[in-house]
Amino acid sequence: MKLNYQNTGMIGFGFLASSLVWGIYNTFVPLLLSERFLLTTASIGLIMTIDNFFGVIFQPLVGAISDRTITKRGRRMPWIMVGLPICAVLFIFIPKMYTLASMMGVIILFNLIMSLWRSPVIALMPDVTPTALRSKANGVINLMGGIGSIIAFLAGGALAKQSPDLSLPFIMASIVMVFSLLALIFFVREPIGLSLRKSKGDSLTVREQRLFQEAVNYGLLAEEDNGGTKKRKGAFFAPLKPLEKGERRSLMALLSAIFFWFCGFNAVETFFTLYATNALGMSKGNAAMTLASFSLAFLVFALPSGILAEKFGRKRLIVTGLVGICIMFLPLLFVENAFIVTLLLVGGGLFWACININSLPMVVELATGETVGAFTGYYYFFSFSASIVSPILFGWIRDLTQDYSTLFSYSIIAFGLALICMLFVQHGDNLSLAKKRKPSSPR
Repeated sequence: MKLNYQNTGMIGFGFLASSLVWGIYNTFVPLLLSERFLLTTASIGLIMTIDNFFGVIFQPLVGAISDRTITKRGRRMPWIMVGLPICAVLFIFIPKMYTLASMMGVIILFNLIMSLWRSPVIALMPDVTPTALRSKANGVINLMGGIGSIIAFLAGGALAKQSPDLSLPFIMASIVMVFSLLALIFFVREPIGLSLRKSKGDSLTVREQRLFQEAVNYGLLAEEDNGGTKKRKGAFFAPLKPLEKGERRSLMALLSAIFFWFCGFNAVETFFTLYATNALGMSKGNAAMTLASFSLAFLVFALPSGILAEKFGRKRLIVTGLVGICIMFLPLLFVENAFIVTLLLVGGGLFWACININSLPMVVELATGETVGAFTGYYYFFSFSASIVSPILFGWIRDLTQDYSTLFSYSIIAFGLALICMLFVQHGDNLSLAKKRKPSSPR
């Protein structure tokens, strides 16, 4: 059993586009809101949760619905092919709005459409990857996402210096989104789509035949998928019913940990540019490029963390990452030297890779072949709930203390709570010897 790096890399273009867009969005939208409309930090934090609000509502629903969307293009690609190009167009208009009402209108519509294709694009990887290889595959996917973030911070930061209205970074992101969509359309083939085409007598290319045979050999097509005509029905929480009591307990502890560590991460991602410009005296462009060191370290260690998880276990890597990122962030409570801050962010990015790369594979380990989209939705429900709570909560704390340095105190506490939750997780680890069945195998 070998990972198809080429196919996985092509799937990664969807995550690259998403990461690039959110890197630009989270870096420059707070600055636009602050400079143009003189909003308070709490108000900016509230606006920055709109995408997460839509994510909590729609991404779990779309994930579950996409499990039952059976077309010749597959379950996930129809959602991506409609949503991604609309978002690429809307994204260009965000920095062009000079009234709060018009900017809010574009932001709300953009975030609504984004929530309709983000869950499907993430569910593509588990759909085409055997459970034993998902940590490594998620490393490849996040490597592509890391490239997107690097483009956002480095190219976006450089373009911001040449663009007083900050429109150039948004235009660049939209162009990359279009190229990413073309890569997905021309190269990604979902097993269920190939199965349906084969059952209808459609001819497959040599590459498609090989991908279909891989899916059959690796057990990625459930029995009812042969022919792809049976659509599954059931309530949104129905996928949880087959889980044993201990598995449900582990899943809830894992999802709680995901909530807390995304609280810590989201606060840093959203408010670092404001922290750096106010507390460290950096320019907007330099602040964005400094944050790129975190993403660059994540990028470098994305694939190695997936490989290490195959040997040492996902849970062990996550726990190591949580401890390590707390150690890296602790000096940031009192350090104001830009170079030292950059080095500590590099260390934080390495440990964040250990956490983030192995979290989704642990969640979908408890899914079946027919419920990957639903479990991906559960993952996003908790991660996006954190992204709703965290900016508002930290924005309120900052307004109360008038001190941006509290950013890293807040983040350390959140990662510490995640560590406590992980101690109660007993299922979903690829090295667990206690599993009575192979949960992610199609039934």
